[in-house]
Amino acid sequence: MNTYKIADLILNMKVRGELLRRQSDRYLSERTHWADITIDISEEFLILKQKENSHLTFDECEYIWTGREFYHKLLDFDGFMLHSSAIAMENSAYLFSAKSGTGKSTHTALWQKHFGEERAIIINDDKPAIRFDGKQFYVYGTPWSGKSDKNCNIKVPLKSIVFIERSDENWIYPLNSKDAIKMILDQTVRPKRIEKLDKLFGLIEELLKSIPIYKMGCNISEDAVRLAFEKIS
Repeated sequence: MNTYKIADLILNMKVRGELLRRQSDRYLSERTHWADITIDISEEFLILKQKENSHLTFDECEYIWTGREFYHKLLDFDGFMLHSSAIAMENSAYLFSAKSGTGKSTHTALWQKHFGEERAIIINDDKPAIRFDGKQFYVYGTPWSGKSDKNCNIKVPLKSIVFIERSDENWIYPLNSKDAIKMILDQTVRPKRIEKLDKLFGLIEELLKSIPIYKMGCNISEDAVRLAFEKIS
């Protein structure tokens, strides 16, 4: 059982495969028997999941199911996951969310091309953690960043969220609360237990009070980056 610090939480986690080990090494912390979260998924469970999902390797099953457990337990600490590519610039975090294959990672890669990788930093390219400290929302890197290994062990104040779709023309507008809630729920882990679902709705309600949320249509160009940055920063 290794000890990690992820999203300002102490996590004890059993790691078997090389994929999860490689991704989580940058989050290693001092060993302790006490933890906010413990993840200890049995080898038998992972073997069963690998048999049920023959297109996945054992390592990939461990990576997926440990991440799933972490994000479910994150709700107990005023946090949730948003399926998005999160980028940090000038101590502000911007999240670009969309269905898989839409181009959110392509868009944030264009931010790095336009502003430079030292100025525009990928926090997490697929599943960043968002936590509320009672006053402000923060975005954190985690080891679970999808097919990409782009994630950093950093904490950055959340500035805005943008839901993107492909478009020949670039455009952006603020979302109303009703549409924003629907889009957030479509791109996060929705717990089955009613008390945890209530907790998620409470966090989203707080989020809408302070964080602007946008819908954006964009093409693969630096013009899209300039429009987004001008509007959301």
